[in-house]
Amino acid sequence: MDALLEKVLEAHGGLDRWKNLSTISARITYGGPFWEFKGHADFAGADTLEANLQEQHSRQVQESTGRTVVFDKKANRITVTGADGEIIEALDDPRASFDGYTPDTRWSLARIAYFRSYATWHYLVEPYVFTWPGVDAHEVEPWTENGQTWRVLSVTFPDSIDTHCETQLYYFDEAGLLRRMDYQPVVNGQTPVAHYIRESRTFDGITVPIKRHIHVRNEDRTPDLSWIPITLDLGEVRFS
Repeated sequence: MDALLEKVLEAHGGLDRWKNLSTISARITYGGPFWEFKGHADFAGADTLEANLQEQHSRQVQESTGRTVVFDKKANRITVTGADGEIIEALDDPRASFDGYTPDTRWSLARIAYFRSYATWHYLVEPYVFTWPGVDAHEVEPWTENGQTWRVLSVTFPDSIDTHCETQLYYFDEAGLLRRMDYQPVVNGQTPVAHYIRESRTFDGITVPIKRHIHVRNEDRTPDLSWIPITLDLGEVRFS
């Protein structure tokens, strides 16, 4: 295993601890203009979530609408159910349905639910998911930003895990804690993103980022800090 990855896993609770957990539950508040731009302003708000830590599966309930969103990678299906229990919209093989989409394309309910589901699951299972079969993680050149030097992990994911793009960069501070992520979401026309961790906290022995700001990334890898398209805030985090 890569030496940086070993340090990162230890800083986030230790590999053995992650292997012996099954689920994470949390209350997540989403913000930013991205949701309205994609045609679903009500996706900005609070959800209660339960995610499987050993396979890509999550269930989220929107507090404002009572809708339930379930993503099951094994079944390759996203389902949106109303508060009355009736299926509103469902989509099989959701990733393939984004072919030809650009950053300006509006999304259906199922597509925006899929985007938020796979992304949120991924954020919650990092860095443990870096150790999964088929994932390659290795250290690359460090990055200096605002007088701080961060070590960088390049992580390439297999098709068995739905994520933003095949290879992503993760930046860690001296303590081994995640500070930034770079990726280009395939579903959104591969827009370059610089995703920052503004605050982390420890729950049940696991260190979790609880405040995230997601920015557009410039060609020189610097972030455009003039606006924040997406924010995520976590609370009430529990592991079991």
